[in-house]
Amino acid sequence: MPLIPEEPQIHESAQGPRVTPASSRTAPTPRPVPGPRPVAPPRPGRPGPVRPMPAQRTVREPVVAATGPSVKAAAPAAAAPQLQLIPASAEGALDAAEEAVDLLLDSGRAPGEVLVITTGDLHPWAAHELSFGEAAYWAQHEAGDDVFYADAAAVGRAASRPVVVVAVNGGSAEAVASGLPLALGRAGALLIVCGDPQQINSVLGAGV
Repeated sequence: MPLIPEEPQIHESAQGPRVTPASSRTAPTPRPVPGPRPVAPPRPGRPGPVRPMPAQRTVREPVVAATGPSVKAAAPAAAAPQLQLIPASAEGALDAAEEAVDLLLDSGRAPGEVLVITTGDLHPWAAHELSFGEAAYWAQHEAGDDVFYADAAAVGRAASRPVVVVAVNGGSAEAVASGLPLALGRAGALLIVCGDPQQINSVLGAGV
């Protein structure tokens, strides 16, 4: 009879330790989870300072290469002025030149950028200013603050201006033949010639 109560006690003691280790095993499993989390924040901090360093080097290199050829290519582009022909008779060439000057000023050209040349009679303004002496006359040209009118024979003394307007209002063929090439050399951006198209083309060439 005393052996019967001992057997159930052995079974109870066997079941007891089986439950306790199960609970102890589940406890350590959640503990390693928060361990790797603090390792994550230092990672985004490291690539931050490394990225801007190569970005600055790559920007400097193409800028130096782009500025060099652009400056060299711009120089030959502004060499040849444009040519414009306004058909007019010798009597109406001066009036056509005056209209061209008015259009230039209305379009925004400064008066000091325009030079007017006559192959025949002097412009009334030039004749009036020359009455006070050549020194005062050419002093206004050097000032460069207004439209200047000159004779074709004096073009060699005149300085270049962005726009030159020529009125072929008569004069000898030699004056026209020598005056037009000089006027072309004084024009920085635009040469406007008012006169007989055949005579002008024979001097400056076709396509004017």
